[in-house]
Amino acid sequence: CRYIDASTDVPAGDIGVGGREIGFMYGQYKLLSNKHGEGVLTGKSLAFGGIHLRPEATGYGTVYMAKHAIEDKLKKSLDGTRCAISGSGNVAQYAAEMLMLLGAKVVTISDSNGVLVF
Repeated sequence: CRYIDASTDVPAGDIGVGGREIGFMYGQYKLLSNKHGEGVLTGKSLAFGGIHLRPEATGYGTVYMAKHAIEDKLKKSLDGTRCAISGSGNVAQYAAEMLMLLGAKVVTISDSNGVLVF
C-alpha cells in the first residue's frame, strides 16, 4: 500500500475497469492496509461507499465548466450551439447528454475506431 493512499494517489476506473474492479481493488487495499472507510479509490459502487451519479460527474462537470466559460467570455449560450465530442466512454456519453439537455446539438462523437457524424 505504498503507492495507493488518500494522500498519495487516488486511482480511478478507466477503459475496461468499472465499479466491480474498483470494488475488488478497494477490498484488497483494506485487507493489506487494515484501513477502512478511506476515500482511496474513486468509482466504487454504492455498496463499497461510492456516490450516486459518479459515472455522470465528469461529463456533466465538463459541460458545466464549458457553459460558464462560453457565457462569461463569449457572451453566448450553448442553446443551438453545434458541438463535437472526442471519445465514447462515460465522460463523452454524459457530456453529450448534458449538452443536449441544455439545447446544444451534438454533431459528432468519436473514439479510436472512428467517428459518427449526426
